[in-house]
Amino acid sequence: MSTSERTIRFIMIGGFLGAGKTTTLARLARHYTDRGLSVGIVTNDQAADLVDTNSLRAQGFEVGEVAGACFCCRFQDLISTIQGLDAAKAPDIILAEPVGSCTDLVATVLQPLKQLYNAQFSIAPYTVILKPSQGRRILRNEPGGGFSPKAAYIFEKQLEEADLILINRVDELTPAEVRELQGLLDERHPQTPRLAISAKTGAGFEELVEFLDQQGDFCRRVLDIDYDVYAEGEAELGWLNSSVRLHAEQPFDLDTLLLGIVSKMRQSLTDAGYEAAHLKTIGLWEGFFGVANLVSTTVSAELSLPSRCRVSDCDLVVNARVACDPLILADHVRAALVEVCAAQGVTATEQQTQKFRPGRPVPTHRLQPV
Repeated sequence: MSTSERTIRFIMIGGFLGAGKTTTLARLARHYTDRGLSVGIVTNDQAADLVDTNSLRAQGFEVGEVAGACFCCRFQDLISTIQGLDAAKAPDIILAEPVGSCTDLVATVLQPLKQLYNAQFSIAPYTVILKPSQGRRILRNEPGGGFSPKAAYIFEKQLEEADLILINRVDELTPAEVRELQGLLDERHPQTPRLAISAKTGAGFEELVEFLDQQGDFCRRVLDIDYDVYAEGEAELGWLNSSVRLHAEQPFDLDTLLLGIVSKMRQSLTDAGYEAAHLKTIGLWEGFFGVANLVSTTVSAELSLPSRCRVSDCDLVVNARVACDPLILADHVRAALVEVCAAQGVTATEQQTQKFRPGRPVPTHRLQPV
């Protein structure tokens, strides 16, 4: 990291799996770049082959990835990844996206950055995105909300440590639904500021940037957290990252295939009674890319970033986080790939697949505010 007096603004955007963190970071990156600032992005996952990293790089951003565990457990990897971006581009701003199943990030990431690297970083208010589709059910304490109480515990703790809560996807919500979410947050987190935004359309982003630009003593909400419950909640999620090579004798519509794969996975998981926290797939071909995703089995899959391409060959990456055994999840993913690819005359050759349950979080540091 540079030894000059220049400090890097560090902005971390947390939130549950499928909350819209990557779309939010991409829009923020474009905003800061338009202001003439240099931006680096750091993504984070329990395994390699991350759709978010590929998607952000395909959009032209400088991206480093911390894989193998969350930022808190790979703190030195986070620092070295930032140093690599700093050496390459000297970013004014680092945008960081933690694993969506992680919490306790104020004590294990932001406070260590403030106390151990104070001269290098200026820390922005810690912002957490509320995922409406599952958040409403969890905040209502609805039975059968898709996740066990231990997994919901992680969701609730993420909101508890935030300096700012974002209600995302307001373009998809009615005014009454937004008011209901505001009311639920009033009951649970009355002292936490919140904004209603749409990462897709940019609604509310002017106010978000204004909040993030604030200077002050933020990131002080250190959690009282039960790591046994936290670890068991994470371990209930099956995790799968898979890279696949696609080939066909005749060009096929990439967007139709991507949306078809995610839609088929949604159908099969719903039929089997499994709740999807997030499904994502990206197709990459000679500078073109498309992304399809699913944020809950209660909503439809969407083509979030269309490629508008017909291709004969491409690389495909699938990320799936579902409340089921990872071996069962792998079967659902494989079956969806086979059926959808066969319908378009496409041959899918698996390159690498990682499937597992996340291990117990063991933070490198856990610091109280000073």
